[in-house]
Amino acid sequence: MAFTAVWNYSVPLSVITLLSLVGTACCQAVQAENVTVLEGGTAQISCRLQNYDGSIVVIQNPRRQTLFFNGTRALKDDRFQMVLFTPRLVRITLTNVSVSDEGGFFCQLYTDDTHHQVATLSVSVPPDTPTVEVRQEAVEGGEVELTCLSPRSKPPATLRWIRDRREIPGVVSQQENGKTVSVSSTIRLPVERKDNGAAVSCEASHPALGGQKRVRHYRLDVYFAPTVRIIPPPGILREGDSLSLTCSITGNPLPRDVQWTRINDTLPERAEISGTTLQVSRLSQSHNGTYLCQAQNNYGRAADHYTLLVYENVSVTTMVLPTSHHATTHPITLLITPSYAPDPRDPGAVIETHSAVPYAVIGGVLALLVFTIICVLIITIWCSVRQKGSYRTQEPILNWY
Repeated sequence: MAFTAVWNYSVPLSVITLLSLVGTACCQAVQAENVTVLEGGTAQISCRLQNYDGSIVVIQNPRRQTLFFNGTRALKDDRFQMVLFTPRLVRITLTNVSVSDEGGFFCQLYTDDTHHQVATLSVSVPPDTPTVEVRQEAVEGGEVELTCLSPRSKPPATLRWIRDRREIPGVVSQQENGKTVSVSSTIRLPVERKDNGAAVSCEASHPALGGQKRVRHYRLDVYFAPTVRIIPPPGILREGDSLSLTCSITGNPLPRDVQWTRINDTLPERAEISGTTLQVSRLSQSHNGTYLCQAQNNYGRAADHYTLLVYENVSVTTMVLPTSHHATTHPITLLITPSYAPDPRDPGAVIETHSAVPYAVIGGVLALLVFTIICVLIITIWCSVRQKGSYRTQEPILNWY
């Protein structure tokens, strides 16, 4: 009796061992072979007869239950089918093979002397894609323990850890689950925050895979304390401008809450917080100070600060002053800082400002301006009075002549 197999996965027969060849030219004989097939595949079981004279042929399963008696079904198992019965060859098929079908199948030939041969059916179970379990979470400065698990294979699968195209040795253990084997491989890796998101892979190889591998990819999830950095606004801020500060935060897990404060003071009434951004409209010098952004997670906290310095607005005013009664006027440009500068967007709002020009300089300019005006007036009046006096003095002289 002979056993062959049909491979659904296009894998060639791995074990075919000739058990016996019995008989002579004048005697009947049966031939049997060992077979290995993939789980879930289809096996072809063939009984090859020699000098067959019509005797009874019986095929039995490993439990010695009769499957076929001279080509007639004896066991109600639709997975077994008689596909050929001739004086030279008897062939049956077994579909959807499982590990429970393993064992010796009997092909018996009943003559004056009963002949039988046993063929052992072996079922190969390729591994599924392995899983990766985290036995110890990864924290910055510590170690992470990863276990790659292939829960079911036959024969046992071979597991390998790969990182950056290099193999990482692991501690391998095996556990039998009936006729299959569970295989695991455990590694421990030191981790830093730079390792967060790094890729490692677990590969499972097996003879039934024909050189291919089942691979599970995993990315390290490293927990670490946050870092905080305030992104400052560009340029110089003056009264009436708007301030926008963004707090850039990293961390794993990423902090959900961001806290904005002002050192030794409260936040301005116009301050608005949206996510990680602080905005203050219509700045004034009363908003000056150090602003602090803070964030924390389960692994630590961090903060960054920004010092706000608001410069006052300086307006330019041009005044025209006469230098004499007949002379042309000359413009004088003054820097004048108003005590109050209304915001065009809010006519009712008043922003207090302070002079950028020293008060002594402004006072001196104003005094010079007043002095110049008084001098011009005195000179004008004096010239006018002198012209009138000269005219009255000349009148009597004309009358005398």
